[in-house]
Amino acid sequence: MTAITAATFAAAQAGDPAALALLLRQLQPDARRYARYQCHRGSAIEDVVQEALIILYRRVGTVRDAGALAGWMFRVIARLCMLPALALMRGTEALSLHDEGKYFARIPQDELRIDLVRALESLPLDYREVILLRDMEQLTITEIAERLRLSRPAAKSRIHRARAMVREYLRPAGLESAGPSP
Repeated sequence: MTAITAATFAAAQAGDPAALALLLRQLQPDARRYARYQCHRGSAIEDVVQEALIILYRRVGTVRDAGALAGWMFRVIARLCMLPALALMRGTEALSLHDEGKYFARIPQDELRIDLVRALESLPLDYREVILLRDMEQLTITEIAERLRLSRPAAKSRIHRARAMVREYLRPAGLESAGPSP
């Protein structure tokens, strides 16, 4: 990986625009190389590189030190390269939720917002907290696990259960569950 000076890294973490621009410029070739290694579709490489650099720009303050940057970037890029496969797997679930989508498309957005707030309020505190951290504050699973003093698998499980409860609350009467119950 390209050598990043501690001063440049610290300035980028502090929000210095010039240091951030330099950091992104220096990391772009490595990000492209990682993406070529990880992504199986050549057409996705530039998109993955761009998205990874955007994520770095937004989250550089969460990287503990310059030495951890390479591993952090590699994980981000690996996850971004997996997104098309994940989307395909989730697409099968989306097909089974087609009737629900039609139902929700007819409801005014204000009513949907109220229903969503009610669904969140109906959750037990542990589940409400984890879904708000993940979906509203957009924390990573690791950050949620650390903040709530949980293991990563426990945090993931809690998020999954919370989302299932919200889906169940919002499910229109008469429509069967699209998948197995948790």
